[in-house]
Amino acid sequence: MNAREAILGRIRAAVADLPAEPVDVPRAYLRSAPGISPGDRTAVIELFVERLEDYGATVRRVPAHGLPAAVADALDESSARSAVVPDGLPAALSAQWSGVIRRDAPPLSKAELDATDAVITTCAAAIADSGTIILDAGSGQGRRAPTLVPDVHVCVVGEEQVGSSMPEVINQLDPRRPITWISGPSATADIEMIRVQGVHGPRRLTVLITP
Repeated sequence: MNAREAILGRIRAAVADLPAEPVDVPRAYLRSAPGISPGDRTAVIELFVERLEDYGATVRRVPAHGLPAAVADALDESSARSAVVPDGLPAALSAQWSGVIRRDAPPLSKAELDATDAVITTCAAAIADSGTIILDAGSGQGRRAPTLVPDVHVCVVGEEQVGSSMPEVINQLDPRRPITWISGPSATADIEMIRVQGVHGPRRLTVLITP
């Protein structure tokens, strides 16, 4: 018996006495952000912006036609000279930027990602209450590595993708996909409670919210 078989055997033994019938899970918990109606889209987006800014992200409300210019401005403001774009990202989003565009198809190497200043993506969903952006490697989002290695992340979020709380959003996600949860720029305060950004991801996050 190998280790895998031993572990699975223990799991089977542990759950052998559990009831075969489905268990009724209580759903009385709060399913939306406190004090906000999920149908109040203005309040939901305002809360999302507030939470993102609390984390230190740069946030802009941008009309759809203004996205290419906003992406270019965000990259220029961060002094990025190169950016990786995942498969499925609309070419128009980076069309007005004069820097070097690197396609992640075939996948860029770790060294190539490390030499790239920024990444541009869309997202799968977002949560207002926690200021969280969710990526699931879908079209326009790409692999996890390009969203973690470059120093700058520019993310386009549609207003309709923003839920007020996690319970609103969680059922929209496919648990079989590689899901990444991003709440502001990468940061930690583990050492002497001193906040340091860029420890395990981009130090700069710009979120462009569009109708």
